[in-house]
Amino acid sequence: MTTDSEQLAGGISIHAVDIASGRPAGGLGVRLWHLGEDRFQVAAGACSDGGLLQHPVAEGTGVRHGLYEVEFDVGDYYRTQGVTLPDPAFLEVAMFRFGIDRVSEHFHLPFKFTPWGFSLFRGGQ
Repeated sequence: MTTDSEQLAGGISIHAVDIASGRPAGGLGVRLWHLGEDRFQVAAGACSDGGLLQHPVAEGTGVRHGLYEVEFDVGDYYRTQGVTLPDPAFLEVAMFRFGIDRVSEHFHLPFKFTPWGFSLFRGGQ
């Protein structure tokens, strides 16, 4: 029997779209954490012009069984786009917590957002 640590991880891909403008969210800051006894950062960076977080985690690097939390810097993103936000912004950092049971599966996270809310779900594999 294959243990969790011996399985090939399917990866976690993140795709962000600013639905207020109808464009991919190039430059959006993202951080992905594995939660547990020791909370640690699995990935961090800014989305590409196409709205993708280009990081080895998408190919499975660092992915293991357990709970995760992803953070999106929505307030900073809109400020860099020249959008006037209230102070404080209604949505500064969007956080989403999810679990991975089957490490061999790919987890796609399509993040759709405005300054006032967001949607995030497990997308197609």
